[in-house]
Amino acid sequence: MSATHIDVPMPVPADHDCPTREILDLIGDKWSVLIVVLLGKRTFRFGELHRGIEGISQRMLTLTLRALVRDGLVTRTPYATVPPRVDYSLTELGRTLLVPLSALDTWANTHRDDILAARERHDSAG
Repeated sequence: MSATHIDVPMPVPADHDCPTREILDLIGDKWSVLIVVLLGKRTFRFGELHRGIEGISQRMLTLTLRALVRDGLVTRTPYATVPPRVDYSLTELGRTLLVPLSALDTWANTHRDDILAARERHDSAG
């Protein structure tokens, strides 16, 4: 069955003018989804985010937060205190991303064993 039989347009534009590719580039990195999901729970300070996401460096957290702020998914609120305080929270647009991410999480948890079994069958056949 070809992709056109399931209403997937072919060919997919490679470089530009493809909203799906644009959004996957936006959230498809290793850290963005984890940050969005964590911020979906509540507002966090930078240090709390850093402690809450195992394995992320301060630099990568900074770069990812900047990108999410630029794209309108996260709000950065600085406070003039000593020491300086910055809070991060999801925007209304960012909150709309929680629904598809939740569906992806449900799918992943439902089918993880199926995928692991398929990998094992594939690897042992070759």
